[in-house]
Amino acid sequence: MTFEPEELGQSRADLAETLKTLRKRTGITQTRLAQRCAMSQTKISNIEGAKLTPTLVDVELILRALDAPPDLVSRVAALARNANSEWQDAWSQRRTGLEKKQNELAGFEQSSTEFRYFLLSMVTGLLATPDYVKASLAHIPGDHSKAIAKKLERQSVLYDTSKRFTFILTEQAVRWPFLPPAAMAMQVDRLVSLSLLPNVQLGVIPLDGHMPTAPLNTFTIYDTRISTVETQTGVMVFRDHRDVSAYLNEFDTYEGYALFGEEGRERLSDWASRFRS
Repeated sequence: MTFEPEELGQSRADLAETLKTLRKRTGITQTRLAQRCAMSQTKISNIEGAKLTPTLVDVELILRALDAPPDLVSRVAALARNANSEWQDAWSQRRTGLEKKQNELAGFEQSSTEFRYFLLSMVTGLLATPDYVKASLAHIPGDHSKAIAKKLERQSVLYDTSKRFTFILTEQAVRWPFLPPAAMAMQVDRLVSLSLLPNVQLGVIPLDGHMPTAPLNTFTIYDTRISTVETQTGVMVFRDHRDVSAYLNEFDTYEGYALFGEEGRERLSDWASRFRS
């Protein structure tokens, strides 16, 4: 079963309607189904009303309680996986205001305690200087002063020692000449400085040696609950545990190739010096 990006939001409602129809066909009440699944009746009601997106485990429990045949379990499980995926296209974000996206990211940061960032081609806003933040939005028409202010405000989360951050940047992400050389040197210096924070691990992957795997996208993982994957035209948000686990495994692979601590800082300082010269 495949879905186009624009259908992913609809699949959430489709899943709710499918589960509701299956329950009614078996002739049992929400209360009885809730008892069989060890859930509350309110949760079953919210799932069937599309107010709550169930996890794949929730869906499997419900289908088992309804004695669904294996082929139906497979089809509904695929629907559940897509219901736990969300496509956010870049044009919609621009229409509704880029500061709205910043507020959503701030919400992820508030509700999570462990963060993993794999940065393939540029520096993320949490690590960026004001000049870099401004440059990252300069290609988009309009006044982005609110979004810029929110991006810079979000950086305070790095100083919350109850949260742990791991950033992995490729050499390309660090050295891409997004700004004039002097400003790029300051950006790289900021990476060195932030790497000294007690709750921040910052690693770099140099473009030398041998790495027999190739990343395709920048991605972020919030705890083990959510992974977001950036493309040129938008962002995919995954909540299904199999998708999140796949990105956790990919992150672990790149972490094994990254230089951390003093070794990483030495490499960053060398790159900063090259910008200055």
